[in-house]
Amino acid sequence: MADIGARTWVVPGGRVPFPSHGPEPEYTGFDQLCVLNATDRKAELTLDFYYEDVDPVGPYRIMIGGRRIRHVRVNDLIDPEAVRLDRPYGCVLRSPVPVVVQFLRQDTRLPGVVALTGTMAYPA
Repeated sequence: MADIGARTWVVPGGRVPFPSHGPEPEYTGFDQLCVLNATDRKAELTLDFYYEDVDPVGPYRIMIGGRRIRHVRVNDLIDPEAVRLDRPYGCVLRSPVPVVVQFLRQDTRLPGVVALTGTMAYPA
């Protein structure tokens, strides 16, 4: 099978919803990157986060095996520092092999409402 995907992906409109309403963890608001690595090679992904008023933060490092998927909650990224909640960000994901990236958001800021949105990231 031919490699599919791209080595660089961009999510320009991130913002981890906060605060959440409802029992955790199923009602915790989140942003999530869903990554498909259809190659036979494992990949160490790097993510850099860009904000409106501070210098970029990163790289965050994520491993994904060959012929595997990995779901990464942006809320869980803490090294080199925790991603800021409820602040606009842009994210650039780089991979040594082609991957496919989808972006998901679960927003539970309003009591009794769960909004789930999904879109493809932009392949650069």
